[in-house]
Amino acid sequence: MKRAKVLIGAVLAVVLVVGLYFVNRYWISPALRTQTISNGDHPAAPDFSLRDISGKTIKLSEYRGKVVILDFWATWCGPCRIEIPEFVEMQNRYGNQGLAVIGVSMDDGLDPVISFYKEFRMNYPVVMGNDRLGEMYGGILGLPTTFLIGRDGRIYAKHVGATSISVFEEEVKQLLGQSSSSQQALKFKQEGPGSSLDQIELGNPAEVDSAVPGVDLSKLTKEQQAAFEKLLDSEHCTCGCNFSVLKCREVDRSCGVSLKLARQELKKFLARQTT
Repeated sequence: MKRAKVLIGAVLAVVLVVGLYFVNRYWISPALRTQTISNGDHPAAPDFSLRDISGKTIKLSEYRGKVVILDFWATWCGPCRIEIPEFVEMQNRYGNQGLAVIGVSMDDGLDPVISFYKEFRMNYPVVMGNDRLGEMYGGILGLPTTFLIGRDGRIYAKHVGATSISVFEEEVKQLLGQSSSSQQALKFKQEGPGSSLDQIELGNPAEVDSAVPGVDLSKLTKEQQAAFEKLLDSEHCTCGCNFSVLKCREVDRSCGVSLKLARQELKKFLARQTT
């Protein structure tokens, strides 16, 4: 009996260690991934025009002059449930000073978002996100992903994972004190291994809006583009989807295999056009 208790205790200890690892890996560690931009090199936040859950059109460019917290989240995301009440509090505290929080739900449907909105008494607009918007913001690889946008419409910081409210508050205070025409470099608090020289990468509209998602076809004429699409439609994608490369790009924009194949074929295609 004593040996059995010792064995059970050892098993529980292993389970606890493994559990703590995954909590750190997927909940705590993501919060340490923070990117800021230094030396005044701040990319303009990609504009969008989407309806919020009440049917009102939200256009980001109309928030120029305000400090915006742009939060990509989902109702099933645990860390999001931690952050959102804090964003509600920040909107109450700093809204009259020029802060505007905008939520971008990455849920598949509207109903759970409406229920969540009511349950958490959210006091800021929430729009339904899509693949295009995610790609324009560099790809949303984890939730929550939050961008801090200054009065000048430029991105000053990006946070992936649940982040301390004190970090957001410090950054918002700095941005609220900045004029809409200022290009000054703000020194935000760095967390984790990130460097102040990290660059926030955004999507290329020519690739995001391409007929072959992820591939820039701007150098092709209409006739060449049609021929290139026909070529990709004849090539088999090796990711296991049983689609052509073109079809795979159309139905699964996140597939790295079809993206690599399509870009390789484009290089070959362009080379043939110049010979």
